[in-house]
Amino acid sequence: MKVALIAMSGTPLRDHRVMEIVAGSNSLNARLKAVASLPSLALLTVAAVIGDSALVSYHQCPSVETWDKPDENFDLVAISSYSAQINEAYELANYYKANGVPVVLGGPHVSMLPGEALALGHIACVGEAEMVWKQIIDDLKNGCLEPLYGALDQVSDLTESPVPAFDLLDPRLFNRIPIQTSRGCPHRCEFCAASVLLSPRYRQKTIHQVLNEIDHVLERWKHPFIEFVDDNALSDRNYWKSLLIELRARKLRWFAECDISIAQDDELLDSMKTSGCREVLIGLESPTVGQLSGVELNNNWKHRVQPGYLDAIRKIQDHGIRVIGCFMLGLDRQSLDSIDDIREFVEQSGLFDVQLTLQTAFPGTPLYERLERADRLQAKDDWKSCTLFDLNIIPTENNSEELENSFHNLMRALHSDDLSKRRRMRFNSTMRKNRTVKI
Repeated sequence: MKVALIAMSGTPLRDHRVMEIVAGSNSLNARLKAVASLPSLALLTVAAVIGDSALVSYHQCPSVETWDKPDENFDLVAISSYSAQINEAYELANYYKANGVPVVLGGPHVSMLPGEALALGHIACVGEAEMVWKQIIDDLKNGCLEPLYGALDQVSDLTESPVPAFDLLDPRLFNRIPIQTSRGCPHRCEFCAASVLLSPRYRQKTIHQVLNEIDHVLERWKHPFIEFVDDNALSDRNYWKSLLIELRARKLRWFAECDISIAQDDELLDSMKTSGCREVLIGLESPTVGQLSGVELNNNWKHRVQPGYLDAIRKIQDHGIRVIGCFMLGLDRQSLDSIDDIREFVEQSGLFDVQLTLQTAFPGTPLYERLERADRLQAKDDWKSCTLFDLNIIPTENNSEELENSFHNLMRALHSDDLSKRRRMRFNSTMRKNRTVKI
């Protein structure tokens, strides 16, 4: 049997103004391309679960219109997609279905809205791949595929998760490789379209598992760049301190998304740097006092730690670790005047880089449900606007046009090549001054 695994992997921007800004910014353009080219860890895990039960191939589809679709007499096609490209995923699925090939659709969007895939006559896969794919392959062999597999309340034991099928990747095409140590997050942010939806509790792989996966990567790539794709890496500090000791000997370069609390632990920061951590991406959302109240739903954590943002950023970067600060426009209580606070904060903090997005209501999130009740969704089923760069909500403090104009102006300013270069030079200058890293 032949099974094709296809990841929708493009950067589906809609707003021509955003496209122009991205095209005119070398750093932003490079980062978006890196994100789009990152292989799908979910599908590589699916391939590992399938194992020798079928002949598996892995593909990435940046755009249905321009992509040369593989046709190799597949017995089954599986497509994974986020909301922004789900319509293209449906189009691709319809193509294979019309050619007599059954299609399994999965990913965060299908997990939240499996009825869409089912209505088109496709198979919907909900939740985690480890739970269902052995059954899917058995049913395929026996000619009795079901319309729906999985459930959100079924979670896997990560300590039994297989090594992802990294051997399906061509080392000439991929050098940024995803590794996952955990699923879940100690926080519950209203807008989160990951842990809040798909992982009801925090779970971890064993350190031995993670190192085994990394060693498999090192067998195929001489100098890989590891991207830890945990929703909130480093939150279990004792676990990571033990892991980092082992990473140091492997001479890696790596990146992770985490929260600002890592600044509280000098020992952790030292170990991160010496083990090869180049940069971290941290969701700051807003520097303006009061705007983060209610964003984190468990205990208002982001609101409580916001006053310490400046000191925390400086401390992390003084250890030689670059910080990409993520900011979000369209928050409730965020006036147009307060948007200027972001520009001032970026300059004051010395952030190495910035990620600027619009607050986006993804289906299934607490944010989506709240705004739907308040009739504050721009277009309820317009999934193409779920890009983080297109507005799909109705803001409270200004009209949509004002917010979009402010977003574009701030994007253009923060991502100009001149300002990006100045931020990098400032970081390097600080490192030389502090003598904490070798430049």
